[in-house]
Amino acid sequence: MASDSIEMSDLQISRIDVFQVDLPYSGGVYHLSGGREYTSFDATIVRITTNNGLEGWGESTPFGSTYIAAHALGVRAGIAEIAPKLIGLDPRRVDRINEAMDMALIGHEHAKTALDVACWDIFGKSVGLPVCELLGGRTDVQMPVISSIHMGEPEAMRQRVAEHRAKGYKAHSVKIGGEPMDDAARVTAALADKQPGEFFIVDANGGLSVETALRMLRLLPPGLDFVLEAPCPTWRECMSLRRRTDVPIIFDELATNDASIVQIVADDGAEGIGLKISKNGGLTKGRRHRDICIAAGYTVSVQETTGSDIAFAAIVHLGQTVPERYLRCVLESRDVVTVKTADGAFDVKDGRISAPREPGLGIRPRLNVLGEPVASYF
Repeated sequence: MASDSIEMSDLQISRIDVFQVDLPYSGGVYHLSGGREYTSFDATIVRITTNNGLEGWGESTPFGSTYIAAHALGVRAGIAEIAPKLIGLDPRRVDRINEAMDMALIGHEHAKTALDVACWDIFGKSVGLPVCELLGGRTDVQMPVISSIHMGEPEAMRQRVAEHRAKGYKAHSVKIGGEPMDDAARVTAALADKQPGEFFIVDANGGLSVETALRMLRLLPPGLDFVLEAPCPTWRECMSLRRRTDVPIIFDELATNDASIVQIVADDGAEGIGLKISKNGGLTKGRRHRDICIAAGYTVSVQETTGSDIAFAAIVHLGQTVPERYLRCVLESRDVVTVKTADGAFDVKDGRISAPREPGLGIRPRLNVLGEPVASYF
């Protein structure tokens, strides 16, 4: 036992391997506001190995290169800058790891995410606990999963909501961002069959102006129950819209770091945020953003830009730590892609999920899917 204790106290990062995997979109073509289309997503998956053989896994998969200031080549270029600076550090000292990453590269949170998540995976394995316990402790909440309904013809969107409802989904993120009359028809159709207890986000992904947002809202029939996410591309426009509507607003693309989330609270800019882990820099910073939001009384949807099973594991563990009154949903990112990169106890039952109880993230990567590393640092 004493020798084990000494070994664990000397835990150090000895090697970092980087994998690249293409994740085709499960629905063929994903349509977003502004004419953006996506057929596949470029995933970067990281394996960190310690001097005693422990392995930790993390993922960062940007939603293309036009969702936020992030892209897959940038993830791997950023890791190339950061990874050599982490060799020899203790991966369990996650705040110190993040300081080292910030010293090596300013910003580029999407590049830091996979490394941060892999450190948490090692942390959990080193002490025999699931990551959610280390992030503050699991709640007893069976977390509702949310669908992602891409923009299209109103009846087609209504059908996609119905298909996810039949699978047990309790929440739906409906994408808009076109002409006001078309968007009003999309929202009306998507919510036409809304069931008791269902939660709807109407997400423009920054695709509306204040004018088009107001025109769309005025065209809606009365009594529709939803929150409006990321309506406009700039802070000024979102704040201008907020002064003119009583529809609850959630920030997403503009809520990316400590300063922006503190500013949302200071400006009374929203009722909540969409906390996407890679957009916000990983679990260490995501934990801090969770706490700021809870202190402000904000609701939180724990999501990802997109991603496979490894990204989903991080979503579930962070979501499991959010008190029920503040948690709206977690994103079932695996539903968006066709490639399975890992196995684990992440079964969705009746539209809800709980974090597994295995140490770390609770995943077993499929090495035959990941292939050979595209880069290694040691």
